[in-house]
Amino acid sequence: MNFLIIFLILNQTESLKIERILNKNSKPEERIEIAKKYKDFEIEFKGTVKALIKTNKGEILCELFPEYAPKTVSNFVKLSKLGFYDGLTFHRYVPNFVIQGGDPYGTGFGDAGYNIPLEVNENTKHIEGALGIARAQDPNSGSCQFYITLRETPHLDGNYTVFGKVIKGMDVVKKLRKGDIIEKIEIIEEEK
Repeated sequence: MNFLIIFLILNQTESLKIERILNKNSKPEERIEIAKKYKDFEIEFKGTVKALIKTNKGEILCELFPEYAPKTVSNFVKLSKLGFYDGLTFHRYVPNFVIQGGDPYGTGFGDAGYNIPLEVNENTKHIEGALGIARAQDPNSGSCQFYITLRETPHLDGNYTVFGKVIKGMDVVKKLRKGDIIEKIEIIEEEK
């Protein structure tokens, strides 16, 4: 009996491989349903992790910080690999502050059907090009919406999770406006 239970658990885990299931034509409800299915799927990183955010204005390369925000990076990587972000828009632009996207509804009020905890680390700051997770009033209400700072914003430090930074393409970030498209996010993992 114990063998059967272990087999079933292992079999369920193996059947949840991360692959691109969603695409630019997926409806918000589909995105949320798939995200919730993979909610507890944790990704371990053995080296550096980068995200290549492809937009209608160009490409942005970000270094991710799994050592400082492991749950947030795992969530972002998982959603990116599933295709959750493909075709979504940047729904918020505030000059000299942030560009924000990742809402399945494109309104700023949507999420992935679950929340992730706030992960604050003294080694991560809101420098120009910081990649952070947006949230509501509750510090633990982050989900799928992310932002990139357009300049240093130290008043956000300690209140929002910074899980990466732009290392190439800040000129593209500064061209983005409300309504621009996240065409696709590709994850690049390099073992140490």
